[in-house]
Amino acid sequence: MEAGLSAGEGADGAAANICCLSYNQDCTSLAVGMKSGYKLFSLCSVDKLDMVHESYEISDVYIVERLFSSSLVVVVSRSKPRQMNVFHFKKGTEICNYNYSANILSIRLNRQRLVVCLEESIYIHNIKDMKLLKTLLDTPRNSSGLCALSINHSNSYLAFPGSSSAGEVLLYDANSLKTECTIPAHDSPLAAIAFNSTGTKLASASEKGTVIRVFSIPEGQKLYEFRRGMKRYVSIGSLLFSTDSQFLCASSNTETVHIFKLEQFPERSEDNSSWTGYVGKMFMAASNYLPAKVSDMMNQDRAFATVRLPFCGQRNACALVTIQKLPRLLVASAGGHLYIYNLDPQDGGECVLIKDRSLIDSGKSETDRGREAEVPAPVSYAASLARPSTASSPSTVAGYSEDGGTLRGELIPEHEFADGPVRLDDEREFPPISLCRGSQKVRDDGP
Repeated sequence: MEAGLSAGEGADGAAANICCLSYNQDCTSLAVGMKSGYKLFSLCSVDKLDMVHESYEISDVYIVERLFSSSLVVVVSRSKPRQMNVFHFKKGTEICNYNYSANILSIRLNRQRLVVCLEESIYIHNIKDMKLLKTLLDTPRNSSGLCALSINHSNSYLAFPGSSSAGEVLLYDANSLKTECTIPAHDSPLAAIAFNSTGTKLASASEKGTVIRVFSIPEGQKLYEFRRGMKRYVSIGSLLFSTDSQFLCASSNTETVHIFKLEQFPERSEDNSSWTGYVGKMFMAASNYLPAKVSDMMNQDRAFATVRLPFCGQRNACALVTIQKLPRLLVASAGGHLYIYNLDPQDGGECVLIKDRSLIDSGKSETDRGREAEVPAPVSYAASLARPSTASSPSTVAGYSEDGGTLRGELIPEHEFADGPVRLDDEREFPPISLCRGSQKVRDDGP
Protein backbone atom coordinates (compact mmCIF):
# COMPACT_ATOMS: atom_id res chain seq x y z
CA MET A 1 0.00 0.00 0.00
CA GLU A 2 1.18 3.53 -0.70
CA ALA A 3 2.12 5.42 2.42
CA GLY A 4 -0.03 8.52 2.12
CA LEU A 5 -3.42 9.71 0.95
CA SER A 6 -3.86 13.27 -0.17
CA ALA A 7 -5.84 15.40 2.24
CA GLY A 8 -9.15 16.67 0.96
CA GLU A 9 -10.13 13.57 -0.99
CA GLY A 10 -12.93 12.69 1.41
CA ALA A 11 -16.60 12.98 0.68
CA ASP A 12 -17.27 15.69 3.24
CA GLY A 13 -15.53 18.21 5.50
CA ALA A 14 -14.92 15.74 8.34
CA ALA A 15 -13.44 13.11 6.05
CA ALA A 16 -11.15 15.70 4.44
CA ASN A 17 -9.27 15.61 7.74
CA ILE A 18 -7.74 12.24 6.75
CA CYS A 19 -4.25 12.40 5.21
CA CYS A 20 -3.17 8.73 5.22
CA LEU A 21 -4.25 5.20 6.07
CA SER A 22 -1.99 2.23 6.82
CA TYR A 23 -2.26 -1.24 8.35
CA ASN A 24 0.48 -2.62 10.56
CA GLN A 25 2.55 -5.56 9.35
CA ASP A 26 0.10 -8.32 10.33
CA CYS A 27 -3.04 -6.23 9.70
CA THR A 28 -4.18 -6.32 13.33
CA SER A 29 -4.13 -2.52 13.56
CA LEU A 30 -5.12 0.44 11.40
CA ALA A 31 -3.36 3.80 11.58
CA VAL A 32 -5.11 6.98 10.43
CA GLY A 33 -3.09 10.14 9.85
CA MET A 34 -5.08 13.37 10.05
CA LYS A 35 -4.62 17.13 9.82
CA SER A 36 -5.19 17.23 13.56
CA GLY A 37 -2.97 14.26 14.55
CA TYR A 38 -3.27 10.49 14.26
CA LYS A 39 -5.25 7.51 15.59
CA LEU A 40 -4.53 3.80 16.01
CA PHE A 41 -7.36 1.27 15.89
CA SER A 42 -7.43 -2.41 16.84
CA LEU A 43 -8.95 -4.72 14.21
CA CYS A 44 -9.97 -7.66 16.39
CA SER A 45 -13.76 -7.49 16.12
CA VAL A 46 -16.45 -6.79 13.56
CA ASP A 47 -18.84 -5.62 16.27
CA LYS A 48 -16.84 -2.61 17.38
CA LEU A 49 -13.85 -0.52 16.37
CA ASP A 50 -11.55 -0.02 19.35
CA MET A 51 -9.22 2.94 19.44
CA VAL A 52 -5.83 1.95 20.85
CA HIS A 53 -4.27 5.41 20.89
CA GLU A 54 -4.75 8.93 19.59
CA SER A 55 -2.37 11.88 19.56
CA TYR A 56 -2.76 15.52 18.63
CA GLU A 57 0.80 16.62 19.41
CA ILE A 58 1.76 16.62 15.71
CA SER A 59 -0.52 17.98 12.99
CA ASP A 60 -0.80 17.22 9.27
CA VAL A 61 0.38 13.62 9.70
CA TYR A 62 0.84 12.11 6.24
CA ILE A 63 2.84 9.05 7.33
CA VAL A 64 2.09 6.96 10.42
CA GLU A 65 3.43 3.40 10.73
CA ARG A 66 3.11 1.09 13.73
CA LEU A 67 5.47 -1.81 14.42
CA PHE A 68 3.21 -4.86 14.73
CA SER A 69 1.31 -4.54 18.05
CA SER A 70 4.12 -2.85 19.94
CA SER A 71 4.09 0.73 21.21
CA LEU A 72 6.56 1.90 18.58
CA VAL A 73 5.06 4.27 16.04
CA VAL A 74 6.76 6.35 13.34
CA VAL A 75 5.23 9.68 12.31
CA VAL A 76 5.99 12.24 9.60
CA SER A 77 4.24 15.60 9.35
CA ARG A 78 3.73 17.91 6.38
CA SER A 79 5.05 20.76 8.50
CA LYS A 80 8.40 18.92 8.70
CA PRO A 81 8.38 16.50 5.75
CA ARG A 82 12.09 15.75 6.07
CA GLN A 83 11.89 14.67 9.71
CA MET A 84 11.05 11.16 10.93
CA ASN A 85 9.75 10.99 14.52
CA VAL A 86 9.84 7.67 16.42
CA PHE A 87 7.64 7.44 19.51
CA HIS A 88 6.82 5.02 22.31
CA PHE A 89 3.15 5.95 22.60
CA LYS A 90 2.39 3.98 25.76
CA LYS A 91 5.07 5.87 27.68
CA GLY A 92 4.43 9.14 25.87
CA THR A 93 8.13 9.43 25.04
CA GLU A 94 10.05 10.19 21.89
CA ILE A 95 12.76 7.66 21.04
CA CYS A 96 14.49 9.78 18.42
CA ASN A 97 13.96 11.82 15.29
CA TYR A 98 16.02 12.06 12.14
CA ASN A 99 16.28 14.71 9.46
CA TYR A 100 16.92 13.72 5.85
CA SER A 101 18.15 15.48 2.72
CA ALA A 102 14.73 15.50 1.01
CA ASN A 103 11.07 14.90 1.79
CA ILE A 104 10.20 11.49 3.21
CA LEU A 105 7.82 9.65 0.87
CA SER A 106 7.32 6.35 2.70
CA ILE A 107 8.52 4.31 5.68
CA ARG A 108 8.49 0.54 6.13
CA LEU A 109 9.13 -1.48 9.31
CA ASN A 110 9.80 -5.03 10.40
CA ARG A 111 11.45 -6.54 13.48
CA GLN A 112 14.95 -6.05 12.09
CA ARG A 113 14.88 -2.97 9.89
CA LEU A 114 13.37 0.48 9.45
CA VAL A 115 13.46 1.75 5.86
CA VAL A 116 13.01 5.39 4.86
CA CYS A 117 12.34 6.07 1.18
CA LEU A 118 13.05 9.45 -0.46
CA GLU A 119 12.57 10.25 -4.13
CA GLU A 120 16.11 9.28 -5.16
CA SER A 121 17.58 7.52 -2.13
CA ILE A 122 16.74 4.91 0.52
CA TYR A 123 17.98 4.72 4.12
CA ILE A 124 18.13 1.42 6.00
CA HIS A 125 18.25 1.53 9.82
CA ASN A 126 18.73 -1.18 12.42
CA ILE A 127 15.46 -0.96 14.32
CA LYS A 128 17.01 -2.23 17.58
CA ASP A 129 19.05 0.96 18.06
CA MET A 130 17.83 3.12 15.11
CA LYS A 131 21.37 3.42 13.75
CA LEU A 132 21.87 3.92 10.04
CA LEU A 133 23.26 0.79 8.37
CA LYS A 134 23.14 1.62 4.68
CA THR A 135 22.27 4.48 2.34
CA LEU A 136 21.24 3.59 -1.21
CA LEU A 137 22.01 6.71 -3.20
CA ASP A 138 21.00 7.55 -6.78
CA THR A 139 18.17 5.03 -6.89
CA PRO A 140 15.82 5.45 -9.90
CA ARG A 141 13.45 8.34 -9.47
CA ASN A 142 10.57 7.18 -7.30
CA SER A 143 8.19 10.10 -6.89
CA SER A 144 5.55 8.06 -5.03
CA GLY A 145 8.00 6.45 -2.59
CA LEU A 146 7.00 2.99 -3.76
CA CYS A 147 8.72 0.23 -1.79
CA ALA A 148 7.91 -2.95 0.15
CA LEU A 149 9.64 -4.71 3.05
CA SER A 150 9.08 -8.37 3.93
CA ILE A 151 7.99 -9.00 7.51
CA ASN A 152 9.11 -12.58 8.13
CA HIS A 153 11.54 -12.84 11.06
CA SER A 154 14.07 -14.79 8.99
CA ASN A 155 14.42 -12.31 6.12
CA SER A 156 14.21 -8.61 5.36
CA TYR A 157 13.79 -8.34 1.62
CA LEU A 158 13.33 -4.84 0.29
CA ALA A 159 11.70 -4.24 -3.09
CA PHE A 160 11.63 -0.93 -4.96
CA PRO A 161 11.56 0.26 -8.60
CA GLY A 162 14.71 -0.61 -10.52
CA SER A 163 13.80 1.79 -13.31
CA SER A 164 11.76 4.96 -13.67
CA SER A 165 10.67 4.11 -17.22
CA ALA A 166 10.03 0.35 -17.07
CA GLY A 167 8.40 -2.01 -14.60
CA GLU A 168 11.56 -3.46 -13.07
CA VAL A 169 11.61 -4.53 -9.43
CA LEU A 170 14.96 -4.37 -7.64
CA LEU A 171 15.15 -6.94 -4.84
CA TYR A 172 17.56 -6.05 -2.02
CA ASP A 173 18.46 -8.05 1.10
CA ALA A 174 18.23 -5.53 3.94
CA ASN A 175 19.79 -8.00 6.40
CA SER A 176 22.98 -8.78 4.47
CA LEU A 177 22.83 -5.37 2.72
CA LYS A 178 23.29 -6.89 -0.75
CA THR A 179 21.33 -6.77 -4.01
CA GLU A 180 19.58 -10.05 -4.78
CA CYS A 181 18.23 -9.60 -8.31
CA THR A 182 16.25 -7.44 -10.70
CA ILE A 183 12.83 -8.73 -11.78
CA PRO A 184 11.46 -7.57 -15.18
CA ALA A 185 7.89 -7.52 -13.92
CA HIS A 186 6.10 -5.19 -16.38
CA ASP A 187 6.67 -3.07 -19.47
CA SER A 188 5.21 0.07 -17.85
CA PRO A 189 6.50 1.69 -14.62
CA LEU A 190 5.43 0.10 -11.35
CA ALA A 191 2.39 1.31 -9.40
CA ALA A 192 2.21 -1.22 -6.55
CA ILE A 193 4.32 -3.99 -5.00
CA ALA A 194 3.74 -6.22 -1.95
CA PHE A 195 5.34 -9.20 -0.20
CA ASN A 196 3.43 -12.07 1.32
CA SER A 197 3.80 -12.71 5.07
CA THR A 198 6.68 -15.18 4.68
CA GLY A 199 8.65 -13.10 2.19
CA THR A 200 8.56 -15.90 -0.39
CA LYS A 201 6.26 -14.19 -2.91
CA LEU A 202 6.08 -10.69 -4.40
CA ALA A 203 3.06 -9.23 -6.21
CA SER A 204 3.34 -6.31 -8.60
CA ALA A 205 1.17 -4.07 -10.77
CA SER A 206 2.10 -1.43 -13.32
CA GLU A 207 0.71 2.02 -14.00
CA LYS A 208 -1.69 0.49 -16.52
CA GLY A 209 -3.27 -1.57 -13.75
CA THR A 210 -4.62 -4.28 -16.05
CA VAL A 211 -2.34 -7.18 -15.09
CA ILE A 212 -1.07 -8.30 -11.68
CA ARG A 213 1.85 -10.72 -11.46
CA VAL A 214 3.25 -12.80 -8.59
CA PHE A 215 6.90 -13.86 -8.43
CA SER A 216 8.87 -16.28 -6.28
CA ILE A 217 11.40 -14.72 -3.88
CA PRO A 218 14.37 -14.55 -4.02
CA GLU A 219 14.55 -16.26 -7.44
CA GLY A 220 12.22 -13.82 -9.19
CA GLN A 221 10.39 -16.48 -11.24
CA LYS A 222 6.83 -15.69 -12.35
CA LEU A 223 4.29 -17.89 -10.55
CA TYR A 224 0.90 -16.33 -11.33
CA GLU A 225 -0.62 -13.77 -13.65
CA PHE A 226 -4.01 -12.21 -13.01
CA ARG A 227 -6.04 -9.89 -15.20
CA ARG A 228 -7.83 -7.12 -13.32
CA GLY A 229 -9.53 -5.73 -16.43
CA MET A 230 -9.15 -4.96 -20.12
CA LYS A 231 -11.40 -1.99 -20.89
CA ARG A 232 -9.56 0.78 -19.07
CA TYR A 233 -6.34 1.60 -17.33
CA VAL A 234 -6.66 2.25 -13.60
CA SER A 235 -4.44 3.42 -10.77
CA ILE A 236 -3.87 0.55 -8.31
CA GLY A 237 -3.25 2.00 -4.87
CA SER A 238 -3.54 -1.05 -2.62
CA LEU A 239 -2.09 -4.52 -3.20
CA LEU A 240 -2.00 -7.06 -0.37
CA PHE A 241 -1.73 -10.80 0.29
CA SER A 242 -3.82 -12.59 2.88
CA THR A 243 -1.84 -13.84 5.88
CA ASP A 244 -1.95 -17.44 4.62
CA SER A 245 -0.89 -16.32 1.09
CA GLN A 246 -3.94 -18.00 -0.47
CA PHE A 247 -5.47 -14.75 -1.71
CA LEU A 248 -4.30 -11.47 -3.22
CA CYS A 249 -6.36 -8.30 -3.06
CA ALA A 250 -6.10 -5.27 -5.36
CA SER A 251 -8.01 -1.99 -5.17
CA SER A 252 -7.83 1.04 -7.40
CA ASN A 253 -9.48 4.38 -8.07
CA THR A 254 -12.56 2.56 -9.39
CA GLU A 255 -15.48 1.22 -7.36
CA THR A 256 -14.38 -2.44 -7.67
CA VAL A 257 -11.99 -4.41 -5.48
CA HIS A 258 -10.62 -7.65 -6.96
CA ILE A 259 -9.56 -10.71 -4.95
CA PHE A 260 -7.50 -13.38 -6.69
CA LYS A 261 -6.94 -16.94 -5.48
CA LEU A 262 -3.41 -18.33 -5.66
CA GLU A 263 -3.90 -21.94 -6.67
CA GLN A 264 -2.46 -24.30 -9.24
CA PHE A 265 -5.05 -26.01 -11.42
CA PRO A 266 -4.43 -29.71 -12.16
CA GLU A 267 -3.29 -30.67 -15.64
CA ARG A 268 -6.03 -32.01 -17.89
CA SER A 269 -5.75 -35.80 -18.27
CA GLU A 270 -5.28 -37.23 -21.75
CA ASP A 271 -8.25 -39.59 -21.35
CA ASN A 272 -10.68 -36.76 -20.61
CA SER A 273 -13.12 -37.28 -23.47
CA SER A 274 -15.83 -34.90 -22.30
CA TRP A 275 -16.81 -31.94 -24.44
CA THR A 276 -15.40 -29.54 -21.80
CA GLY A 277 -12.11 -31.39 -21.72
CA TYR A 278 -11.91 -31.42 -25.53
CA VAL A 279 -12.56 -27.69 -25.80
CA GLY A 280 -10.05 -27.01 -23.05
CA LYS A 281 -7.32 -28.93 -24.83
CA MET A 282 -8.06 -27.22 -28.14
CA PHE A 283 -8.05 -23.85 -26.39
CA MET A 284 -4.64 -24.48 -24.80
CA ALA A 285 -3.22 -25.86 -28.04
CA ALA A 286 -4.41 -22.83 -30.01
CA SER A 287 -2.74 -20.46 -27.56
CA ASN A 288 0.66 -21.93 -28.55
CA TYR A 289 0.28 -20.57 -32.08
CA LEU A 290 -0.94 -17.09 -31.21
CA PRO A 291 1.19 -13.98 -30.61
CA ALA A 292 2.72 -13.92 -27.12
CA LYS A 293 0.54 -11.07 -25.82
CA VAL A 294 -2.66 -12.77 -27.00
CA SER A 295 -1.56 -16.13 -25.60
CA ASP A 296 -0.75 -14.57 -22.22
CA MET A 297 -4.16 -12.94 -22.12
CA MET A 298 -5.88 -16.29 -22.77
CA ASN A 299 -3.96 -17.95 -19.92
CA GLN A 300 -4.56 -15.25 -17.31
CA ASP A 301 -6.83 -15.92 -14.37
CA ARG A 302 -9.73 -13.64 -13.53
CA ALA A 303 -10.79 -12.47 -10.09
CA PHE A 304 -12.01 -15.14 -7.67
CA ALA A 305 -14.10 -12.63 -5.71
CA THR A 306 -15.06 -8.97 -6.05
CA VAL A 307 -16.45 -6.10 -4.03
CA ARG A 308 -18.55 -3.22 -5.30
CA LEU A 309 -17.63 -0.26 -3.09
CA PRO A 310 -20.20 2.42 -2.20
CA PHE A 311 -17.83 5.10 -3.56
CA CYS A 312 -15.61 5.73 -6.57
CA GLY A 313 -12.49 7.83 -7.00
CA GLN A 314 -11.47 7.90 -3.33
CA ARG A 315 -8.13 6.48 -2.30
CA ASN A 316 -8.43 3.43 -0.08
CA ALA A 317 -6.42 0.73 1.68
CA CYS A 318 -7.44 -2.93 1.75
CA ALA A 319 -6.54 -5.90 3.96
CA LEU A 320 -7.44 -9.59 3.91
CA VAL A 321 -7.66 -10.79 7.50
CA THR A 322 -9.22 -13.42 9.74
CA ILE A 323 -11.45 -11.85 12.40
CA GLN A 324 -13.43 -14.02 14.80
CA LYS A 325 -12.35 -17.11 12.84
CA LEU A 326 -13.80 -15.95 9.50
CA PRO A 327 -12.05 -14.45 6.45
CA ARG A 328 -12.82 -10.76 5.98
CA LEU A 329 -11.94 -8.00 3.57
CA LEU A 330 -11.30 -4.60 5.15
CA VAL A 331 -11.47 -1.42 3.09
CA ALA A 332 -10.44 1.82 4.79
CA SER A 333 -11.34 4.85 2.71
CA ALA A 334 -10.17 8.44 2.55
CA GLY A 335 -13.85 9.25 3.00
CA GLY A 336 -13.49 8.33 6.67
CA HIS A 337 -15.03 4.84 6.78
CA LEU A 338 -13.89 1.27 7.40
CA TYR A 339 -15.96 -1.21 5.42
CA ILE A 340 -15.93 -4.87 6.54
CA TYR A 341 -16.92 -7.61 4.08
CA ASN A 342 -17.33 -11.37 4.40
CA LEU A 343 -15.29 -13.41 1.92
CA ASP A 344 -16.41 -16.89 0.84
CA PRO A 345 -13.07 -18.80 0.61
CA GLN A 346 -14.64 -21.69 -1.31
CA ASP A 347 -16.91 -20.15 -3.91
CA GLY A 348 -15.78 -16.51 -4.01
CA GLY A 349 -18.18 -14.29 -5.92
CA GLU A 350 -19.52 -10.99 -4.65
CA CYS A 351 -18.41 -10.25 -1.07
CA VAL A 352 -21.10 -9.21 1.40
CA LEU A 353 -20.86 -5.95 3.35
CA ILE A 354 -21.51 -6.61 7.05
CA LYS A 355 -20.26 -3.44 8.79
CA ASP A 356 -19.56 0.21 8.00
CA ARG A 357 -17.53 1.92 10.72
CA SER A 358 -16.69 5.62 10.94
CA LEU A 359 -12.99 6.43 11.38
CA ILE A 360 -13.84 10.00 12.34
CA ASP A 361 -16.36 9.46 15.16
CA SER A 362 -15.25 6.03 16.44
CA GLY A 363 -12.95 5.82 19.43
CA LYS A 364 -12.77 6.45 23.11
CA SER A 365 -15.51 7.82 25.30
CA GLU A 366 -15.47 11.31 26.72
CA THR A 367 -14.27 9.84 30.03
CA ASP A 368 -11.32 8.23 28.28
CA ARG A 369 -10.54 11.47 26.50
CA GLY A 370 -10.60 13.29 29.84
CA ARG A 371 -8.11 10.87 31.34
CA GLU A 372 -5.86 11.16 28.32
CA ALA A 373 -5.95 14.93 28.53
CA GLU A 374 -4.36 14.68 31.97
CA VAL A 375 -1.30 12.86 30.59
CA PRO A 376 1.70 15.23 30.53
CA ALA A 377 3.21 16.28 27.22
CA PRO A 378 5.55 13.69 25.68
CA VAL A 379 9.11 13.75 26.97
CA SER A 380 11.93 12.67 24.70
CA TYR A 381 13.24 9.18 25.26
CA ALA A 382 16.75 10.62 25.49
CA ALA A 383 15.79 13.17 28.12
CA SER A 384 14.42 10.49 30.42
CA LEU A 385 16.93 7.68 29.90
CA ALA A 386 20.11 8.87 28.20
CA ARG A 387 23.23 10.32 29.76
CA PRO A 388 23.37 14.13 29.88
CA SER A 389 24.52 15.42 26.53
CA THR A 390 26.40 18.57 25.66
CA ALA A 391 25.70 18.26 21.97
CA SER A 392 24.96 21.42 20.08
CA SER A 393 21.48 22.38 19.05
CA PRO A 394 20.31 20.96 15.72
CA SER A 395 21.03 24.16 13.83
CA THR A 396 24.72 24.00 14.78
CA VAL A 397 25.34 20.26 14.28
CA ALA A 398 27.70 19.56 11.40
CA GLY A 399 25.81 18.62 8.26
CA TYR A 400 22.55 20.33 9.24
CA SER A 401 21.11 22.98 6.96
CA GLU A 402 18.60 25.67 7.85
CA ASP A 403 15.96 24.27 5.51
CA GLY A 404 15.59 21.22 7.73
CA GLY A 405 17.64 18.83 5.59
CA THR A 406 21.13 17.39 5.83
CA LEU A 407 24.10 17.01 3.57
CA ARG A 408 23.72 14.43 0.81
CA GLY A 409 23.76 10.91 2.19
CA GLU A 410 23.83 12.05 5.83
CA LEU A 411 21.24 12.39 8.58
CA ILE A 412 21.26 13.85 12.04
CA PRO A 413 19.43 12.48 15.12
CA GLU A 414 18.04 15.44 17.03
CA HIS A 415 18.30 13.64 20.38
CA GLU A 416 20.94 11.46 21.96
CA PHE A 417 20.09 7.78 22.29
CA ALA A 418 19.82 5.90 25.55
CA ASP A 419 22.70 3.61 26.49
CA GLY A 420 22.51 0.32 24.64
CA PRO A 421 20.02 -0.79 21.99
CA VAL A 422 16.28 -0.23 22.00
CA ARG A 423 15.14 -3.60 23.28
CA LEU A 424 11.86 -4.26 21.52
CA ASP A 425 11.41 -7.55 23.35
CA ASP A 426 11.89 -5.95 26.78
CA GLU A 427 8.55 -5.14 28.41
CA ARG A 428 10.16 -2.25 30.30
CA GLU A 429 11.05 -0.65 26.97
CA PHE A 430 8.00 -1.63 24.90
CA PRO A 431 5.21 -2.99 27.08
CA PRO A 432 2.90 -5.10 24.90
CA ILE A 433 -0.77 -4.24 24.65
CA SER A 434 -3.71 -6.60 24.67
CA LEU A 435 -5.12 -7.45 21.25
CA CYS A 436 -7.86 -9.83 20.16
CA ARG A 437 -6.85 -12.61 17.81
CA GLY A 438 -9.83 -14.50 16.50
CA SER A 439 -12.42 -14.59 19.23
CA GLN A 440 -10.03 -14.81 22.19
CA LYS A 441 -8.10 -12.08 23.92
CA VAL A 442 -4.41 -12.79 24.21
CA ARG A 443 -1.47 -10.82 25.48
CA ASP A 444 0.91 -10.06 22.61
CA ASP A 445 4.53 -10.66 23.54
CA GLY A 446 5.68 -9.47 20.16
CA PRO A 447 8.15 -6.73 19.40
